[in-house]
Amino acid sequence: MSSLKTAIISNANGMELHISNFGATIISLKVPNKQGTLTEVVVGLSSPLDYLKDDYLTQNRCLGSSCGRYAGRISGGGYKIDGKLYALSQHNGQHLHGGFNGFDKKYWNFESVDRHENPTITLSYTSKHLEEGHPGNLQVSVSYQLLETNELIITYNAKTDEPTHVNLTNHSYFNLNGNGTICNHKLQIKSNSYLEVDSKTMISSGEILSSIGTRVDRNELDVIANENFRGFDDTFILTTEVNCARLISEETGIEMIVDTNQPALVLFTPKTFDDLSFKEGLTYGEFPAICFETQNYPDAPNHINFPSTLLLPDETYENKSNFRFKIVS
Repeated sequence: MSSLKTAIISNANGMELHISNFGATIISLKVPNKQGTLTEVVVGLSSPLDYLKDDYLTQNRCLGSSCGRYAGRISGGGYKIDGKLYALSQHNGQHLHGGFNGFDKKYWNFESVDRHENPTITLSYTSKHLEEGHPGNLQVSVSYQLLETNELIITYNAKTDEPTHVNLTNHSYFNLNGNGTICNHKLQIKSNSYLEVDSKTMISSGEILSSIGTRVDRNELDVIANENFRGFDDTFILTTEVNCARLISEETGIEMIVDTNQPALVLFTPKTFDDLSFKEGLTYGEFPAICFETQNYPDAPNHINFPSTLLLPDETYENKSNFRFKIVS
């Protein structure tokens, strides 16, 4: 029987990362601020054990967790590969973040914890054939590396023994103030288009729409809660792999810059976190945090015009995303 384990690494500047093997989850990330102290920049529960409790798991918040085998939504009950239909587990007519017991609810194995310069934590998980309906035995690994330049590099790799669809991401919720709200943060996303979704189901229609001049046009750095803001649950199609996104807190002076080899960034801003107890007694307000899900397009297996998420046995899947932190005046 698997048991809960955690590991901690830090760099020479005091930046500190806590990882749990349940869901390969980031449970804490502390970053230097302009006051000369550290700010907790990800939302986390008061204890690693709290992530195992039913009242948290039923909310499906995935705080800091690794989402898979397919991050995002899949419609139509599943997908076809070479004419064969693979029926996936569903809730309310859709398959979300890997199903009822996705990778965020699995015990991963700690493969290594390297605490030397540029320390790294590596975990692995084996997803069996037809787990949640997905074909193929999938060997998955994730590495979390802290650079001495105050960067967090998250790298997912996967290999399969049968053709299968794979889309992995980390689901950390960021608040660079350390508490309160992200409404006063400044945000910039390098994107000119986004995915159209059904307003009730949030499932993609398959249409790619121009974002220029709309509420999801975030090419210019601006406060999150501008006149067009009503919350995000949107897939931004990225125009670059470098400096894809920026998030700034003037309160702490922390800037986070996102680079990724993925074609899309799903932004999610829950309005509240109900009935959760947070670490160190931190409290959050309305729109408490923002999630940057670097990934391929949701529902890509069912839309031929989307970038393919099909992984073949002779290929290696990789999602490499870099979260760079620095202090701005």
